[in-house]
Amino acid sequence: MNILVAPLNWGLGHATRCIPIIRQLMADGHTPIVASDGQALLLLQQEFPNLNFIELPSYKIRYNRGKSQITAILRSLPTIVIAAIREHRQLKKIIRQHHVRQVISDNRFGLWNKNIHSIYITHQLMVKMPPKLKFLEKTAWRVHRWVIHRYHECHIPDFEGKENLSGDLSHLYPLPKNAQFIGPLSRFKLSDVDAAVKPVKKYHTVAIISGPEPQRSLFEQELIERFKDVQKPTLLIQGKPQQTNTYQIQRSINGSGQIDQVPHLASQTFVYYLLHAEKIICRSGYSTIMDLYALNCLHKAEFIPTPGQTEQEYLAEYHNTKI
Repeated sequence: MNILVAPLNWGLGHATRCIPIIRQLMADGHTPIVASDGQALLLLQQEFPNLNFIELPSYKIRYNRGKSQITAILRSLPTIVIAAIREHRQLKKIIRQHHVRQVISDNRFGLWNKNIHSIYITHQLMVKMPPKLKFLEKTAWRVHRWVIHRYHECHIPDFEGKENLSGDLSHLYPLPKNAQFIGPLSRFKLSDVDAAVKPVKKYHTVAIISGPEPQRSLFEQELIERFKDVQKPTLLIQGKPQQTNTYQIQRSINGSGQIDQVPHLASQTFVYYLLHAEKIICRSGYSTIMDLYALNCLHKAEFIPTPGQTEQEYLAEYHNTKI
């Protein structure tokens, strides 16, 4: 079948966790067609250069520079609703033009269709609110559940029991009637390290920079300042798949010659650096957590949430207390 896979372009996490889905579809003899935009689309084009791609605009959300993102989200709500309606209409054209038989939507609200099987992927059934708006959590959960019920199925990339990765986000409230846990999704496999060209240099600390702007750049600046006098080899992975020298390690950016940086890395090489690092510093995005779990590297991680992003703040606390 022709199957449309459509991750939301909000950071790179939604795209990276679609990588194992696309691989499995191809292994099963299906033809994935990828729809997204921005860096998410570019990353998947690099990973699967022979697939067909459709540019499908995502939700134009830009974070604040400060420690609260509530105003950014609130002012974006009308844009999100309009974008969801628009992509729902666009889906009808895509189905006709590309003979799509199934849709897999990663957190895109409008990509459901009554006439073909539609699957929605999310780990965040409930939306964590800041303390002053906590009374709205159940209302937000009901609204999200209404969206989920437009789809034929909802797949939750987590474990069902107490030993899970998402905590309250998927386990606090009753599941929608069409939802099921499918286990974590990661682009990484331990076997990837065997296929990698072994880099000459190993790093004590690997820092993974990710997320929407301007917080991605602010995080990068924060880490450069933090490690400017470091004496142990440190690698900053900048989360910039759009750069032409994507896989090239750049020269040191501090006086001691111990901080290197690279815009992006191929999966096999990325795995090698993570497995051989003594410490990993990263945002507490859920896809990153699933990747580190797949490599048995969660115990190495220092999670630094995006300021004001309540989901990441919750996940950082949830996992830092386990380490």
